[in-house]
Amino acid sequence: MYQQINQNNILANEKYGFRNNSSTEKASFELINEILLALNNKLTVGGIFCDTEKAFDSVNHDILLSKCEFYGFTGKTNALLRSYLSNRYQRVLINNSSSNTTTFSEWGKMKHGVPQGSIFGPSFFLININYLPNVIADPSKLILFADDISIIITNLSPSKFKEDIDNIIYNINDWFRGNALSLNFDKTYFLQFRPKNSYEINIKISCDNKLIKETKFLGLDIDSSLSWKNHLDHMMSKLSRACYAIRYVKHFMSQDTIRTIYFSYFHSIPSYGIIFWGNSAYSSNIFKIQKRIIRIIMNAKNRDSVVNYSRI
Repeated sequence: MYQQINQNNILANEKYGFRNNSSTEKASFELINEILLALNNKLTVGGIFCDTEKAFDSVNHDILLSKCEFYGFTGKTNALLRSYLSNRYQRVLINNSSSNTTTFSEWGKMKHGVPQGSIFGPSFFLININYLPNVIADPSKLILFADDISIIITNLSPSKFKEDIDNIIYNINDWFRGNALSLNFDKTYFLQFRPKNSYEINIKISCDNKLIKETKFLGLDIDSSLSWKNHLDHMMSKLSRACYAIRYVKHFMSQDTIRTIYFSYFHSIPSYGIIFWGNSAYSSNIFKIQKRIIRIIMNAKNRDSVVNYSRI
């Protein structure tokens, strides 16, 4: 199955996640790059960030198998995939530690969805939504990461920009309904991007009478001017807690153990997405707290340089 998908380039280029060499940072770079290019070209630009409703559990088996057949999984292969998806059962098991008892639900037949945690599950899902990028008309750009669907809309004309948004929302919603899927409007957001001190277009967007709001993308808090202030504020809160924890436990553990804790609970936080927010005007506080925690680990004084401790 993987050989068929890879050799024939079946999956759309807009897809990230569940594929080799397709990390969250690559998807984020594609999205942010599209926004910056539009802003540099003085275009009106906005993003619709969608989330699918129970994406893996809602996959219709007949629709999925017809798509597999379209992409070349025919004959015995298609019959094998149908057998794999058919007559699967599941139940819920609850362990009660206080009474040392186990409760089981009744077995339920899986009529929809793909087995989560399985090898084939992600591939089935990718095939099921593979046609979605064709629903989005140029010059809009669609970026898929698993069940997170992001569309960047650009236009020179503000009035045409509004029309494009309405058309895209209608087309996506129509495609989802036609494929027995639905959008999760509680996690679907809209954000207009614009330089600081520029005017904001008054846009009210709704679909099925549910308002589309502002957003977060793959662990990054993205604001309208890409200043990264909110993202860094949230990061500072996490780093401050990690700094306090390391300061508290350093007296009870070896320095090697403290280093392991540092890389696990502190260093991993600012490492993610630093290529995007590293040059932000608000990033200095992040590096200050990093210097502070290095001094704590190395028992250095407050005014000591951390250059000599760069490889802790």
